[in-house]
Amino acid sequence: MAWICLLIAGLLECAWAIGLKYAEGFTRPIPSVVTVTAMVASFWLLSLAMKSVPVGTAYAVWTGIGAAGVAAAGMLLFDEPREAARIFCIFLIIAGAAGLRILAGK
Repeated sequence: MAWICLLIAGLLECAWAIGLKYAEGFTRPIPSVVTVTAMVASFWLLSLAMKSVPVGTAYAVWTGIGAAGVAAAGMLLFDEPREAARIFCIFLIIAGAAGLRILAGK
């Protein structure tokens, strides 16, 4: 259950990071409320996951999901560069997070 909480927390991290772009400095009310709600939910789920997942692993996986997810979303939503090296680096982030998950089970 902790890993599911962590996965959802990471996805919510993506949501609030993208939400910051749409909130335009918290000047747009609806995107701002959605962003803050996603932030609170993400942190809450991360804290639940940390009850049983080691803090270093949980935080690294959470930020890895967020970093890779937001980088990919930036390419899809905001026409950010899609160079092969950039995509490769995103896969490295995902591989690192997956490796931490695998090693946490030992």
